[in-house]
Amino acid sequence: MDAREIDPRVDGRSDPGYADVVRAFADGVREPRRSGAALSIWRDGREVVDIRTGTADERDGSAWEASTRSVIFSATKGMSALVIGTLVEAGLLDLDAPLAQLWPEFGAHGKGGVSIGDALAHRAGVSAPDTDLTLDDVRDRAGWAARIAAQQPMWHPGSGHAYHAVTYGVLADEIVRRASGRELHEVFAHDIAEPLDAEITLAPDRATADAAAWLVTSPVWATAVPADPRIVRALTLGSAMPPTLVDAGAGFNDPEVRMLGLSAAGGIGTASALARIWSAAITPTRGVTLVGDDTRARLVRPRSEGPWVLDVPAPHQRWGAGVELSSGAAPMLSAHSFGHGGAGGQAAFADPETGVAIGYLRNRLDLEDPMPPLLAAVRAAL
Repeated sequence: MDAREIDPRVDGRSDPGYADVVRAFADGVREPRRSGAALSIWRDGREVVDIRTGTADERDGSAWEASTRSVIFSATKGMSALVIGTLVEAGLLDLDAPLAQLWPEFGAHGKGGVSIGDALAHRAGVSAPDTDLTLDDVRDRAGWAARIAAQQPMWHPGSGHAYHAVTYGVLADEIVRRASGRELHEVFAHDIAEPLDAEITLAPDRATADAAAWLVTSPVWATAVPADPRIVRALTLGSAMPPTLVDAGAGFNDPEVRMLGLSAAGGIGTASALARIWSAAITPTRGVTLVGDDTRARLVRPRSEGPWVLDVPAPHQRWGAGVELSSGAAPMLSAHSFGHGGAGGQAAFADPETGVAIGYLRNRLDLEDPMPPLLAAVRAAL
């Protein structure tokens, strides 16, 4: 049914029974004249909710449309993890093998024992570069990877975890390149996005970067900047990005940053595409099943949970091999849900218990999490 019949603030459609989801979605969009959001829900391989509201670009007041693409922050990590899952499915990767077996240079300074899966679970000890990087340094993928491989770990690899906010992308890129002979963004495009007709790219061109929704921040977003300089460097790489991730024309509002193709953050796409891909991770969706039960079990085996090696207050997230697991810090539909959220309140995950996949994107970064009331409405609808 037309979502406007349920709530005049919302465009799109939903199946009967999801009226409270539509209302909760609309209520969660603050400052709709500055920002907007989109929500897609798939159940048993079929889209049952596809809605949007608010403003895609406050500079010209353009509305969020069905075709609006948005920057995808760390939910991009989930897409990268699914690429790795397809390689595991194909027998090209063993998540429990040492990363240095695949990437010998990474074994420097005692990093040789960390497994591929543990590296993807933020246990590699290289959550930030040990020197400041510029955007030009980040564009030099081979050079950046060589720096990370050669650097001294910040803690003994495998003994604990701290979020590899951007360096996760270097690790994932090298794993895929060395295991498959292809670039991660190419595997994603050809083996995941195209078969599912999913409008997401992990290597945006200039036109896509320019057209994506304009990002804004809430008044309290700047207070989210961590005090620990090691965590700030993990987010900024030193001088490549602002610690708030976006500014008027900087960070992920800069097309040059959007075009970096980081594999850890910065994919560009729609909420419907995100949910569709996660649906294909748990059930046949448009004729595509990305991974089987055994591979999914390997991806979701908990590898990191509890306190970081750095001083970060609870609640803490939980991770499998590159996928985020349901936790107090990132609630999902059930204890079996897995996916990956993104900065400012983005969410993307699948729940094999209910057959549901959710993609939620917004272009306003805020400390307020919109998911708890949305998830309560989804559970009631189910």
